[in-house]
Amino acid sequence: MAGVLLVGTVIGGWTSPAWAQEAQPAPAQQPPATQPPATQPAPTAPVATAAVEGVIRSIRVAGSERLEPETVRSYANLSPGQEYNAETLDQALKDLYATELFADVVITGADTGNLVITVRENPVINRIVLEGNKRIKNDKITPEIKLAPRQIYTRSKVRADVDRIIELYRRQGRFAATVEPKIVELDQNRVDLIFEITEGDKSKVQAINIIGNEEYSDGRLRKEMFTKEAGGLLGFFKSNDSYDPDRLAADQQKLRAFYLTEGYADFRVVSALAELTPDRRDFIITYVIEEGPRFKFGTVDAESELRDFDAEYVKSLLKMKPGDWFNAKLVEDTVTGLNEVAGARGYAFADVSPNFERDAEAKTMSITFQVGETPRVYVERINIQGNTVTRDKVIRREFRLNEGDAFNAFKVKRSQDRIQNLGFFQENLEIKQVQGSQNDRVVLNLDVEEKSTGELQLSAGYSSLEKFIISSSIAQRNFMGKGQILQAGVNWSRYSRGVSAGFTEPYLFDKNILLGGELFYRDFNSFVYDENDDRDETYGQKSLGGVLRLGFPVTEYVTFGTRYSLIQDDITLDEDIYFTNPADPDGDGPLPDPPAFCDPLKAGRYLCDELGKNLTSAIGATVAFDNTNGIRATRGHRIIASQDFAGLGGDVKYLRSRLDATKYWGLPAGFVLSVHGEGGYIHPLEDAENPDQDAVRLTDRFFGPTMRGFDIRGIGPRVVRLPYIAGDPATGAPVVDEDADFLLSDALGGRAYYMGRIEVEFPTSSSLRSMGLRPSAFVDIGSVFKLKQPDLVNFPGSCTGDDGSDEGTLPDSITLNPLVDGQTCLQAATAQGKTNPSSFVYNSGSGFRELFLGNSAKPRLSVGIGVNWVSPFGPLRIDIAKALMKQDGDETKLFSFNVGTQF
Repeated sequence: MAGVLLVGTVIGGWTSPAWAQEAQPAPAQQPPATQPPATQPAPTAPVATAAVEGVIRSIRVAGSERLEPETVRSYANLSPGQEYNAETLDQALKDLYATELFADVVITGADTGNLVITVRENPVINRIVLEGNKRIKNDKITPEIKLAPRQIYTRSKVRADVDRIIELYRRQGRFAATVEPKIVELDQNRVDLIFEITEGDKSKVQAINIIGNEEYSDGRLRKEMFTKEAGGLLGFFKSNDSYDPDRLAADQQKLRAFYLTEGYADFRVVSALAELTPDRRDFIITYVIEEGPRFKFGTVDAESELRDFDAEYVKSLLKMKPGDWFNAKLVEDTVTGLNEVAGARGYAFADVSPNFERDAEAKTMSITFQVGETPRVYVERINIQGNTVTRDKVIRREFRLNEGDAFNAFKVKRSQDRIQNLGFFQENLEIKQVQGSQNDRVVLNLDVEEKSTGELQLSAGYSSLEKFIISSSIAQRNFMGKGQILQAGVNWSRYSRGVSAGFTEPYLFDKNILLGGELFYRDFNSFVYDENDDRDETYGQKSLGGVLRLGFPVTEYVTFGTRYSLIQDDITLDEDIYFTNPADPDGDGPLPDPPAFCDPLKAGRYLCDELGKNLTSAIGATVAFDNTNGIRATRGHRIIASQDFAGLGGDVKYLRSRLDATKYWGLPAGFVLSVHGEGGYIHPLEDAENPDQDAVRLTDRFFGPTMRGFDIRGIGPRVVRLPYIAGDPATGAPVVDEDADFLLSDALGGRAYYMGRIEVEFPTSSSLRSMGLRPSAFVDIGSVFKLKQPDLVNFPGSCTGDDGSDEGTLPDSITLNPLVDGQTCLQAATAQGKTNPSSFVYNSGSGFRELFLGNSAKPRLSVGIGVNWVSPFGPLRIDIAKALMKQDGDETKLFSFNVGTQF
């Protein structure tokens, strides 16, 4: 009996601490509580302290809500009749916890063999909430979270999701970000999972230290890196001064590439270490490098196994010479160039490899370019993918080689440029070549990503003359996926209105012939602002007409086009403002016969002479050369020469010539330089009725290209009006107030113009490029000139007085007299038989004098900066430009922008 009691005591004492872990189930209804699960210790399986064994008599499951008891027993791998010991029960506990379905598990009854498995199930996630995230939106974080509503909540999965969110912030340089998971308990064993995010500031690069550099300073080497130190005058605009481990690796490659281009063939980065500052906010990066000796090129030779690409020809293509400093980039470019030349001769997979021979004592690097035996290759197949709207034939007709043709790398590159020039697809598309079914076969794969080709254009600007300017237009450049251009819409601004409809078929009857036409109606109203900043309209031009175009290619890069246009113009002036009736000079009553006439005092003779309707019947031709590599070109040049002859019937006869040329260079480090020039001249083919007037109509003249820094029609010949003021107090003779603002400033255009532009587009960081930002700086120069001076009006003032029934003004008496004073007015009133001539006095306030300004070929010059941005609401262009050189009468503006959207 004593022995049995002793054994029972031992078993009961062992069971209590080891197996009978008291379950503490939560009450049926608990108030919601926020708990940080990461701080709760995970339950651990008990460890047996004494040996026990027996046979399982029964197994009962308690505490399960969602799971069936049989499922719990199967997870425990226990069954009645099975022998058990301490190790068996330990393993059952581990298996149950491994399912991650239970928050707590207790096995009791080991002393009797009647086992009771008491479980507390993990809760079900009701919803997941993100709090505190501002820099990274929910749509970026949610895909990183593997837990989801209606899944089982487990600590391990929560920790994994926390790590993923923190990693997401670290990729953006926010190494101080923290994530604290919390739960809110709900009824029915459900919880809301909340991730409380503290984003912190971006971890900046406080300093970049370089150890081991002797030939180049730290500052020089830092310029080669993607990563920049934080701070400086432009620190606010930097986006590459945050710490990024991937950028750290790229900077090592940049350092190596720089040294290899300078002849240091043995350069290596010994170590790169990024350390947090003591406040754990920023990083200090330290590079340890070994420069090694500097090498020169030794012997430069070539070997080739291709008959029509022999060694002598290869050597003629090599750019390096013995004695030059070794340059690994030049070697790489040479290999690329040789592959391109071999590709142009039909060798798609040319085997070009440089072999180096180092002389450590002489510090030379000899190189031999070996061209291996390679069969000529033919195009087996052309695959096009990704075009959901654009039809296959629209793309295939731009290929310069077809299936079955001999491979030609030059034609592949040209095909790529032509497809890019369509403007239907993503930038920098690439035709990839892969091995065909045989060694002499190649497959060309083109994977395109279509972009919006519909354009809704909104233009806006601000100028000192016209204030705010707004216009819009609509077009579809890939109608029905056939590459056709359909444009129709309404254009409206404060100075013009119009409707137009046009259609262009670039491949008529599937032949490379362009046919297009356009019908339009335009209503243009020129206006100025007077001294009170009120708008005064000048002339109006209504144009109704159409244009028919035909074009075709002459060579791969040269195209020829011709056109015919028929336009009816009607130039008018507001009769209530600019007309005078001789029977009613004061405008107080109706206009009886004789009819009113255009008053030069109100409109100017230069406008009065332009009134009326004219029919223009013109034919023109254009020759264009274009070998650029895309819409946003980085290489190549574009030259366009055009000429129009007006005189096939109609009322207008002239010969108009224009030349436009642009050259692009892709510079190192991602800079793009462009130089643009254009000019034009109009030659009249008949004399005007008045030989003293210019024979080219106002509406046919050049008003200049868009020069940033100057207003629309802001340069070139113009007529301005300056007010007269009383001069000598003794005589009262009037003089022009040359310091006053213009009473009127009308641009007249010129028969000749020129304009030049130099622009440099700056490289940007990858983040800015992904946003579509392309900043640039520019210099514009140009002029509009060559116009005969029109007849000008000199109206010194008027004589006004009060003479009973003869109250009024005496304009006719002093119109031709430049010197008017009170005595002149008295004489004029007396000559006209006024009963009280002494009441008429000189009024200088109504006088003015017209001046002809701006008719000079001297250049106007402006400099400025601008940025193109492919914004979420469309392409946007912003320019800030300052006019440095201008002529009297020119109108300037500082700021302009252009915005549009695509669909």
